[in-house]
Amino acid sequence: MKNKESNTTEAENKIASVNNVENKDKVLLGMSGGVDSSVSALLLQSEGYDVIGATLELFTGSSCCNKNTYLDAKQVCNKIGIPHFIFNYEKEFRKYVIDDFINCYSNCITPNPCIECNKFMKFGLMYEKAKNMGIKYIATGHYAKTEYSKEYKRFVLKKSNAGKKDQSYVLWNLPKELLEFIIFPLGNFKNKKEIREIAKENELKIANKPDSEDICFIPDGNYKRFLENNSTIKPKTGNIVNSKGEILGTHLGLYNYTIGQRKGLGISNKVPLFVLGFNKEKNELIVGEENELYKDELIVNNINLLLLDKLQKTLNVEVKTRYSTSQAKAKIIGDKDFIKIKFDEPQRALTPGQSAVFYIGDIVVGGGKII
Repeated sequence: MKNKESNTTEAENKIASVNNVENKDKVLLGMSGGVDSSVSALLLQSEGYDVIGATLELFTGSSCCNKNTYLDAKQVCNKIGIPHFIFNYEKEFRKYVIDDFINCYSNCITPNPCIECNKFMKFGLMYEKAKNMGIKYIATGHYAKTEYSKEYKRFVLKKSNAGKKDQSYVLWNLPKELLEFIIFPLGNFKNKKEIREIAKENELKIANKPDSEDICFIPDGNYKRFLENNSTIKPKTGNIVNSKGEILGTHLGLYNYTIGQRKGLGISNKVPLFVLGFNKEKNELIVGEENELYKDELIVNNINLLLLDKLQKTLNVEVKTRYSTSQAKAKIIGDKDFIKIKFDEPQRALTPGQSAVFYIGDIVVGGGKII
């Protein structure tokens, strides 16, 4: 594999030839070397787009930025006859994703780095790169949809047909002005099996490549070790207390825990205990019984509304508070800075730093960060 500088130089030298293609709409496709983005290239090509593959170099050694990633993506591009570029954004990834990840854990907040990466890297910076290359559209292998809504008179972000595999939850923070320039080729597929079949039919070697489930820059899944090795966060023992302030035991450092956690507390009790929250100033881990985990309202900030320009009145929606949880009926009201969510029924383990995403039907209204 060529070094980063030569990759970027090679890419820039090829841009002129990409710009010479005038007869088709051009699309810059983010390619991770996996089956989803590879099949996306095939689908876009079959629909008549002039496809240009782009692999973002974000964190050396991660599950999405390693030698095999680049080789797999380039091999697919070579096979189907499209250009492939590697763009280095390691500094930007450090600033927007890793530094945020570390800052959240430093402040007893549980982050979702995929959401920051999507906003700033896979769509923000990649769209800027596309514009600089004279390319109209960007695309990724996410399971989601964008389309023009006559009802709302704007482009909207929608759920895909993939059920639990749908990824609209991690895309709520995209700039709304980009939606008309984003294509999700996999939006109408129901499952990953269909995607792998297309890859096999087209003899792509990555057809059976396993999915990457972990945080990309922590491929071994040990986020605690990553924090200790890459920040000033170190083990610091303190008291485990209940909601009354009674001391029940000793914790190993607040970053080792998240709200709703049961295992690994190291204390015995007549009934199971769960992490309820943190007192950073006193370095205390607060625990309680499961019924104490449920709340019927919350506040979110860092608001991004996609369907509306502003929230003028109380709106009935369904809210998803983690990627793996089901949607819950709720009412929302607020402004550009804060939105209050009132659930019809209490919800479990609402966690600061995670996203609350609002839906009307299969359309993403917007979302915010839980505080």
